[in-house]
Amino acid sequence: MRKAFRDAEGGLFGTVEKADVGDQVIVLMKQGYTLMSWADAFFPDSATPTHVSRATADSILEGRGAHYTAPIGSGSLKAKIAMKLKRVNQLDVDPQRNILITPGSDAGLFFAMISFVQDGDDVMIPDPSYPNNAQNTHILGGNVIDVPLDPTKGWALDVQAFDERVTPATKMVVLTNPNNPTANVFRREALEKLADFIIRHDLVLVVDQAFEDIIFDDIEMVSIASLPGMWERTISVFSFSKGMGLSGYRVGYLVTNDVIMDKLYGTAVSVIGATNTAAQAGAEAALDDHSFLKEYRRIQEYRRDFCYKALHDIPGVNMYKSESGILSWLDVSALGTDSDVVKYLRDHAKVLVNGGSVYGPSGQGHIRVVHGVLSSDEEFENAVCRMRKALLDLSKNRKGEASC
Repeated sequence: MRKAFRDAEGGLFGTVEKADVGDQVIVLMKQGYTLMSWADAFFPDSATPTHVSRATADSILEGRGAHYTAPIGSGSLKAKIAMKLKRVNQLDVDPQRNILITPGSDAGLFFAMISFVQDGDDVMIPDPSYPNNAQNTHILGGNVIDVPLDPTKGWALDVQAFDERVTPATKMVVLTNPNNPTANVFRREALEKLADFIIRHDLVLVVDQAFEDIIFDDIEMVSIASLPGMWERTISVFSFSKGMGLSGYRVGYLVTNDVIMDKLYGTAVSVIGATNTAAQAGAEAALDDHSFLKEYRRIQEYRRDFCYKALHDIPGVNMYKSESGILSWLDVSALGTDSDVVKYLRDHAKVLVNGGSVYGPSGQGHIRVVHGVLSSDEEFENAVCRMRKALLDLSKNRKGEASC
């Protein structure tokens, strides 16, 4: 077995930090714990738009869902995605040459990376970042170069830090934008500087934009592939999960130039097979009528604001106001290790959150809270208030203990 697999743990023989591994989470939920550690919008409640459910069901009932689409994805879905890319991402693409449907963005991310990363290659990853970016690198035999983000500037990109760490063996940069777990959106100026760095060093960029659908405070969301010189060297990864609340559908897509895509098309049948046909029909319906996103943004902005108001003023907590998506990021290092705080919230608030250490060295002493779970505002508010009380108790400060 490859060393990267030998070093992995899935919870069968011991406790693991990663919150979405093993069955223990489901056991705790049955015991009344609130899960705020899975980045799955509205989990575990039903929130799928009716027209999406109907299109999915029709695909099954009419028999189409029992058969493959092409391994590269449904042609009609790719056509709808091309229209979305032009409208939202300022990318003018050929749906039959530049788009590949994948069974979720995680599969797309791995497919994009496995196409380039070989033993001994260095891969630069902002820190903290989505754990799969580093794990994929290790599985492929590459070396992770952590590039710290700047917490004093809202976890902004520090391109000078890239310049200081690049090596002759560096092949790729993997970027998550908006970032997971910090929920910040990288600004145009920083992305332009990063693009210049990538071009100067002749690198490949893989960018995961899974959280792009929900952006707060009128912040500009820039697709780096749209910047000059970047289309030729960027593979963009997209998802229907985070913003549209279709995590269980497992539909994502890759977008890149036709030179790279030709190689991906040629290996897709071996690497990913074909994405679920009925799920693709549902995803297409979500693009046909995406008006529900406006309401989803309103809900998640309310959740973001409620969570921030309830937790940011607790002594020993430094909370960053999320700029996107369904995540909140808290520095709790003054209260203990992130593992200690996760355990305390589990035991005293019956809330499950993520420890920050799994997101990279800079994540130590932080926790990630998925404020986008549950469909009931009342249940969500109750869970956040339990967290507030527990964190106040942990900080040994009883002031403000009343209901938030």
